[in-house]
Amino acid sequence: MRTVFEKDKMNALADNLAAMDTVKGRSLWTDARKRYAANRAAMVSTYVLLAVVLFSIFGGYFAQFSNEEIDWAILGSVPEKGQPSIASGHYFGADELGRDLYARVIQGSQVSLMVGFIGAFVAVSFGTIYGAVSGYIGGRVDSVMMRLVDILNAIPFFFVLILLLVVFGRNILMIFIGVGLVSWLGIARVVRGQTLSLKNKEFIEAARATGVPTFTIIWRHIIPNLMGVVIVYGSLLVPDMILAESVISFLGLGVQEPQTSWGVLISEGTGTMQYGTIWQIGFPLFFFTTVLFCFFYIGDGLRDALDPKDR
Repeated sequence: MRTVFEKDKMNALADNLAAMDTVKGRSLWTDARKRYAANRAAMVSTYVLLAVVLFSIFGGYFAQFSNEEIDWAILGSVPEKGQPSIASGHYFGADELGRDLYARVIQGSQVSLMVGFIGAFVAVSFGTIYGAVSGYIGGRVDSVMMRLVDILNAIPFFFVLILLLVVFGRNILMIFIGVGLVSWLGIARVVRGQTLSLKNKEFIEAARATGVPTFTIIWRHIIPNLMGVVIVYGSLLVPDMILAESVISFLGLGVQEPQTSWGVLISEGTGTMQYGTIWQIGFPLFFFTTVLFCFFYIGDGLRDALDPKDR
């Protein structure tokens, strides 16, 4: 009887150890990846967004016209001869100047996505470091840094952006500077609040007690523990960047010819709707709204996946 009892006890101990190993092997990122993969809307949006990005990168290889080339055969009769047609080589049709809309949509996708991704990356990177330093150091440094954020928040965003574009010229660099002036303010506030809740944790106090420098603690301990919040905020900042650039371009203050963007194409399309050229606004508007919806669903999926309360 004792032997059987000892065997049962050993088997139960082995099962407990196996269960402990299983639990130990789990991490926040592993659980987040599984929960995100289970979110159908987020996964479909991810694949659709990836398809749009690939289209903007490799779609030009299938274009039969460049974005600046004028098809003289249809110039002056665009509503009749500039309609979408595979035989004519204008897959998305042509604009009022006889330029291939397919090639222009590809270039517009590249510009708009570049503004969204690069602008959001720069804003999130700077805002994260700024908020983490402000929240961890605290005191007068925190007060001065946050008052600067309050002052910049009080400045009308579009007024500053339009003023920069009018004074220094319409180009992508000015759009980056104008959008970047205020786009990092929101993430800086969020990161500061999260840092205030982390700075008194045991592992931070242990690092401080062992003499780890302040900025090393911020870089190695504070910021890595905020990546979930930063990733979610960054995914929602990309569509804001694209939307801001599109609004500015729609008003005629965005990128200049021969460059184009979704906002420019939509603005040009609205002026030709009376001639029956619906495709000129339809195709860029389709890509524009599709990407925005994809980012919103991806942001919701990341928020749900990275929420530690759902573990």
